[in-house]
Amino acid sequence: MKSSLLFLMLLSTSAQAQRWSGNTSPSYPTLISYLDSLDRKHTDITLYSMGASDYGLPIYLCVINGLRDSTKTFEKARNGSCILINNAIHAGEPDGINATLIWLEQWILAGKPKVDSQGNPLPLIAFIPAYNVGGMMNRSSTSRANQNGPESYGFRGNAQNLDLNRDFIKMDAQNTFTFARIYQALDPDVFIDNHVSNGADYQYTLTFISSLKERLAPSMQQLTYTSCIPTLQAYCQTNSVELFPYVDLKGETPESGIVAFNDLPRYAMGYASLFHSLSFTVETHMLKPFPERVQATLVFLNTLISYSMSHAAEIETARTAAKNWAQQQGYFYFNYQLDETQKDRIRFKGYEANHPVHPITGLPQLEYDRSKPYERDIPYFHSYQARDSVKIPTYYIVAAQERDVIARLEANGVEFRRIEKDSSVSVSIRTITHFAAPNSPYEGHFKLTEIESELHLRTVLLKPGDLLIPTKQERATFIHTVLQAHTEDSYLSWNFFDSYLQQKEFFSGYVFIEHVEAILENNSELKAAYEHRKQLDAKFAASEWEQLLYIYQHSPYFEPSYMVLPIYELAN
Repeated sequence: MKSSLLFLMLLSTSAQAQRWSGNTSPSYPTLISYLDSLDRKHTDITLYSMGASDYGLPIYLCVINGLRDSTKTFEKARNGSCILINNAIHAGEPDGINATLIWLEQWILAGKPKVDSQGNPLPLIAFIPAYNVGGMMNRSSTSRANQNGPESYGFRGNAQNLDLNRDFIKMDAQNTFTFARIYQALDPDVFIDNHVSNGADYQYTLTFISSLKERLAPSMQQLTYTSCIPTLQAYCQTNSVELFPYVDLKGETPESGIVAFNDLPRYAMGYASLFHSLSFTVETHMLKPFPERVQATLVFLNTLISYSMSHAAEIETARTAAKNWAQQQGYFYFNYQLDETQKDRIRFKGYEANHPVHPITGLPQLEYDRSKPYERDIPYFHSYQARDSVKIPTYYIVAAQERDVIARLEANGVEFRRIEKDSSVSVSIRTITHFAAPNSPYEGHFKLTEIESELHLRTVLLKPGDLLIPTKQERATFIHTVLQAHTEDSYLSWNFFDSYLQQKEFFSGYVFIEHVEAILENNSELKAAYEHRKQLDAKFAASEWEQLLYIYQHSPYFEPSYMVLPIYELAN
């Protein structure tokens, strides 16, 4: 990228820009008050209250280059080029807050230009000043033990002690419903989520996460990995900042290699990728001084904004192609796992690691020696393969009583129509045959794993209010992600259907045994299977309870809803 594409002068200064360049970051009230003052001074800067947070204070959206009128502003975003920046999802990582404020000050100081030096128009730029309001209000100087500044900052958890960067599918937090409202109203072409890393020590200040290439539509894969990332890296280099992939370790130290981060839909960037946005997570290095991290984040913002301006048509074309591609697929692929047989080498700038004996513990302790920097090739594992796939139905049907699920589908803009009258329909139903639950909760849930199921044809009675969801729509990828039982972040895995996994009726043996002879006489296949099992399974043959249970489970007395999900699939 030529330097002429730089939209703003990074060295521009003002009193306010200098204010955000030190080792402090504003509190939430200070941040919103300051942005409100800019709203009142500048007609092309608007601060919108977008909805509630769990803390009780609203979540705001600051829009640059909008149209003042909210309806027209969001129409402009959806119909034109739009960038959405999310700050402080982890409120202890405020680099994005300061970087965005500096960018805004520099833009004002430059005269609020609407085109770059090549005549490319400025997109609508929207940023969430600080998404985790509860975490912002819980300030300290100690909760980030491994982080070098600022002087005080917020907390990782929100008011409910949830990690909001694990909540984009389950949507436990009110914050997440507000985020979905923002995201769906804008339909951003480009999405940036600003963070600070935790992990190994190395020389880079600025690292990034991009969506798994294998999970992307072909057009977005090409745009992201062939066009965008090389351009961003080259441009950052011209501004004396090296942009390196996120250092997610394969082993204890970088010498063992790094792996591409699996951006599941529960994460902000993974969520954005479901809607085919060009998505990045910025991860500045925790041990670098806060002002240095802020400047690195600012370089990334400037770089991606400049790229978005000069490649607006290319981005729009790629997104349109991706949305169309997702609607035409016959199978949905998921459960992407790292392919450890595939690896490249990547040039890495790190520090030598050793294990001196610690004087307190008396045990070897990992230490990075900054007096011994190195530059060498290390393994880079960035190939993933989908381990599972499922044939895509023409429609999903969601039972009307699943109000929590329906609320989340609505919040994410899923198109559907409601069944208006009772109707008998042949559908595919999914019966869960096995699952596992952990012993301790993860983000407020006992998330299910090892899910196994069977698909059966059955005639069901649909009732008024049930949802008929076509799969040929722009949100197809999101729909499959949440409604298919086996996907990594399905609604089933997040416990939305646990009530269907518990049997409600049972039997007393001394009563039910009176029905056994008639049940077997009326079902020759069951009788044969029962006799066969008795011959092969000595334990079964010796247990009256197991025999009665087996017959009960295969009799008309057994409840048909047990282990059956209230989501049906319709082929046509």
